[in-house]
Amino acid sequence: MDFYLTALLQGLCYSAIALGIYISMKIFNIPDITTDGSYTLGGAVTGIMLTHHQSTWVILPVVIIAGALAGALTGLIHTKLKINALLAGILVMTGLYSVNLIVLGRSNLPVSNLPSLFNNLHLIADPNQNTLIIISIFVVVVTFLIGYLLKTDFGIAMRATGNSESMIRALGVNTDRMKITGLALANALTALSGYLIVQFQGFADISMGIGIVIVGLGSVIIAETLINWFRITKVWLSLILVLTGAVIFQLVLALTLAIGVDPNLLKLVTAAFVLLIVSLPRLSFNKAS
Repeated sequence: MDFYLTALLQGLCYSAIALGIYISMKIFNIPDITTDGSYTLGGAVTGIMLTHHQSTWVILPVVIIAGALAGALTGLIHTKLKINALLAGILVMTGLYSVNLIVLGRSNLPVSNLPSLFNNLHLIADPNQNTLIIISIFVVVVTFLIGYLLKTDFGIAMRATGNSESMIRALGVNTDRMKITGLALANALTALSGYLIVQFQGFADISMGIGIVIVGLGSVIIAETLINWFRITKVWLSLILVLTGAVIFQLVLALTLAIGVDPNLLKLVTAAFVLLIVSLPRLSFNKAS
């Protein structure tokens, strides 16, 4: 039972990445690979500040700003230098590897014995359930703020930029600024996942972000499949399904390990699972045709 609880907790930690991928890929139609670097950046900043005995509430805004700057840089390269968004993300992600290594000062930084978000607050006695409650509250607050933002005039302009850039530009909206803001927001959320996961697992690692975009993408694809099945149009319900997708993704991986699959094959299983999710709607459509 604890095994699946851990998977649930990881899914909640990764839900911020899923929200970030949802904003960049589904709202702005931008395949943003900066995710791998900004996730590690959030973890690295969290780890190094914890070792300097900074409060988790002081670390939180620093992580958000660091992630936002990484995303904004990708947005600037894409919009101002007219470089393909995918290439811009790869360039920033590559540069962030060195930045993250400088921030960490080493390849791996343990923080398990330091005060964290999850051991500073004692809501109930059981540590796992205590962590579950704290992460759940954290995720609900973040989701509420993102949902509220997307319902404002500014958020509607962001969504319109992804749906019809030429139309919203004709209405006088600066679409370049919208894209930069959107990528900054997406990577701030990604860095938040790094902030949570480092405190949850007790260490920051320079390679922790490798392939993490697949986790977020898989979560969003699961959510998109559910959104299409149930024909969801409400922003709030869409965001909730994105969170659900992140949890389902981790539970499937946990089940894979539980049935005895070699942990060395986990990345391969992850890639195969995402491929299956992507292919399933198309296979169903072809069969129906």
